[in-house]
Amino acid sequence: MSDYAVFAHPDFDPNDYANAILAGEPYPPQPGKAKPAKSTGLAPASEDVSVAISKLTFSLDDVEKQLKNVVTTHHEELLVRAAGVTDLEGSLGSVRTGLNELDSTLEKLRLKIRVPYQSLQKHVTKLDRLQQASDILRRTSRFVILARRLELQLAEMSKADITESQDTPSARAKGQTNGVSASTSSGAGARADTPPMESEDDKERAIAKAALTIAELTALLDANEAPSATGSGDGAADSDRATTGRSENIPLSSIKAVAVHLPFVDAARAKVTTDMEAMVFTGLATLNQSMLASSLQTAHNLRVLPDLVQNLVSDLSEAVEGRIRSAFDLTRISKDIMAKDSASLGQGLLYKSRVRTEPTSVTAPQWTAALWGSLESLIEEMADCCIKVYTLEKVLRIKRDPVTDVVFLDEAMKVLENKPSTTFWAALGRSLEKQARDAAKGSTFLQQTLSTGYPRLLRLFHSFFTKIAVHTDTVYTQSQQSPETIIVLRALSNFESLYLSRSSNRLNEAVGQAFSGGTRSPPGMSEGVNVARAVANELDSAKFDPLLVQSVARYAVSSLELLLTRTDNLIARERTATSLIGPVATPQQILNGALATCLYHCWSRLDKLREEYPESVVSILQPAVTKLHDTFERIVDPLLAAVRRELGAIIAKLHRMDFSDSADPMAAMGGGASPYMKDLIEKLAFVKNEILAQYTVPEISRQWVISIVRFVIKTFVLHASIAKPLGENGKLQLTSDMTELEFGLSAFMSDKAQSKRGADWDAVGEDYRALRGMRQLLFLDNAALASTKHTAGIPPLIVLHHILVRSPITLPHALHGWAEAEYVRWVEEHSDEEAWTLVDGDVTHWEKITEAEGGDLGAAAEYVQLARTVLANAQGRGSAQ
Repeated sequence: MSDYAVFAHPDFDPNDYANAILAGEPYPPQPGKAKPAKSTGLAPASEDVSVAISKLTFSLDDVEKQLKNVVTTHHEELLVRAAGVTDLEGSLGSVRTGLNELDSTLEKLRLKIRVPYQSLQKHVTKLDRLQQASDILRRTSRFVILARRLELQLAEMSKADITESQDTPSARAKGQTNGVSASTSSGAGARADTPPMESEDDKERAIAKAALTIAELTALLDANEAPSATGSGDGAADSDRATTGRSENIPLSSIKAVAVHLPFVDAARAKVTTDMEAMVFTGLATLNQSMLASSLQTAHNLRVLPDLVQNLVSDLSEAVEGRIRSAFDLTRISKDIMAKDSASLGQGLLYKSRVRTEPTSVTAPQWTAALWGSLESLIEEMADCCIKVYTLEKVLRIKRDPVTDVVFLDEAMKVLENKPSTTFWAALGRSLEKQARDAAKGSTFLQQTLSTGYPRLLRLFHSFFTKIAVHTDTVYTQSQQSPETIIVLRALSNFESLYLSRSSNRLNEAVGQAFSGGTRSPPGMSEGVNVARAVANELDSAKFDPLLVQSVARYAVSSLELLLTRTDNLIARERTATSLIGPVATPQQILNGALATCLYHCWSRLDKLREEYPESVVSILQPAVTKLHDTFERIVDPLLAAVRRELGAIIAKLHRMDFSDSADPMAAMGGGASPYMKDLIEKLAFVKNEILAQYTVPEISRQWVISIVRFVIKTFVLHASIAKPLGENGKLQLTSDMTELEFGLSAFMSDKAQSKRGADWDAVGEDYRALRGMRQLLFLDNAALASTKHTAGIPPLIVLHHILVRSPITLPHALHGWAEAEYVRWVEEHSDEEAWTLVDGDVTHWEKITEAEGGDLGAAAEYVQLARTVLANAQGRGSAQ
């Protein structure tokens, strides 16, 4: 196939090939070579044309032979393909017929649809242009009608102005002079400046109608807006706007008939806007909600209500910010003082010095008075602006458009980020905080004056809250504070921090003075009272403000914690602090007594503050006050426990005595009290005169005395009831000891302030009755021991013990191997029922042991029966209770 490669090339051109053969050049030509290279074709450059032709002829014959061979080899397959081509020609003929029919159908449709459509399109274009022309004519007609109506409305406004000026010409001139800043406090002057109601209402209605007309005229002129229906009472305007929306907007200002009225419309709009703004300012100045509602309705008709409200709120906020800036401007205060001085001394006699920003020691009172006067006037103007903002917001919230029923406040919120009152409070708090902070940084005088007189400054703001409370929803009471008031008071946090710092310094100074003597002169009653008085004074100074008093209470808690820390460092905890060896109190006991006295009097006075202050303040102080009492008890409780332990140990010496019949009867009759009882009486006197005397706490020391007396009586009666063996001489000795104990306890309970009739045994109660009954119990017959009549006032356990003492039955402590003091301590720590159960078990155990050993149960049968009877009576009374 290489011989035919030239002819199989896709770019083969027979003319170029023939020309190349005739020229003796290779084909295809090879670029970049001057002489033809050896060709891959049939004809080299040196061959003749005849040779080339003969080769071509030979090649054609060869190709023809090859084709014949291919046909011969594949003749059956070619016949099948030929038959298929015939069938395909038939199918193509039917398709061609269908296409011809489709072309004819499309032509018919074109004649039926496209031609009429093109004709209709021309007519629609003409109709649209006619509608545009008609719309322009209607809008022009409507504009001219509204312009004429506006002329009549302006004439009505002018008439109302003339009537008003004729009625009150002087009042009108005065109102134009005073403007918005006219004072609202002079009720008589406000009534004199107010025009007659009918004239005022006519003017307001005329302005509202004119504003509505101007708004519709503006909507007609502005082709790019689609304003909502203004409710003018004419339905033609609605159809005009609908038509305008379907067609191309064409400005009316390009029409001569409309352009003639444009200057008049602009002038009318300016006049209505001016009158509307004047009404707004007058309504705010006089707090006339009716006038304010009418002016806002006019602004709504003019489509400027959101912008108007935004500007009003911004102006009032800026006015307050400017006044705050002026109130803290010491340069202005200095100029005012100099101006007053020059006016009082005369212009020629006063030396004109430079303007000062800090007062001297001579001029400090004048500067202070001027500063407080400036702040008082600031409060007045802040209240005035705040009331105006809330009046504006109230009217906006109540007022609705009579046609669309849209609330004016919702309409204004399209531009405002927050409600007018919220925006005003935020601006007020931000400006007040900034100016107060900057003024405090730049002036030492202002910082000292306002921090020292912070309660006075706070009272000024209380008066501000009181003035605006009638017109606003702000509340500032002990139980509730509005968020707005908190925002304002936070702006004064600098001065509050300085005031609280000085208050804390005063409290800490009182604590420091109390501990100035150290351990040599520890704080006592007067120091505790002074600390409590300092806390009460600071709280009383801030009592008028619910937030300030809470802050002062927190600082007071810190000072009380300092008091507790320093007290804890001084408390003596070594053994000598609770030692009762005597004969006098140890230095550690004297130190702890003084500290406890200080803590008690500080606690007692602070604890009474809960009656004077609300729960919020009490909840802050209570933890620290409770810690004072807890620390007091931590000092006292170990000492009282040591006293009870020492007295109990002395009473336990009773069992070293011999109370049997073998004792000396003469000693029992006239020998006086036992040695242990003498020790007990001496120890009680030591506790009273040396230990308890260190604590100057009359109210609570009386309770300690009563509790010690009850403990001594109860412990003695328990020990006496288990004294065994007990004979008649022993009973007489116990009776003598009881008498001595009663005299000793009476002396222990008596004090200088008490009457001469003796101790108050009623405070001891049942324990004293048990001591008195113990004397009778010792000498009762066995049969009377189970009688509740003869043992009235005596605890059943004591009766049971005495029965066991008389009997051969072993006592409970001896059965269990306890010492007498251990048994008494066990009885004190357990209930009566458990003690009865222990005695019952003791009796039962003795019976079993005696029976097992073959002993005589009859010898103790009477005592067992008595014990059972007493137990039954005691358990019966216990279940009945």
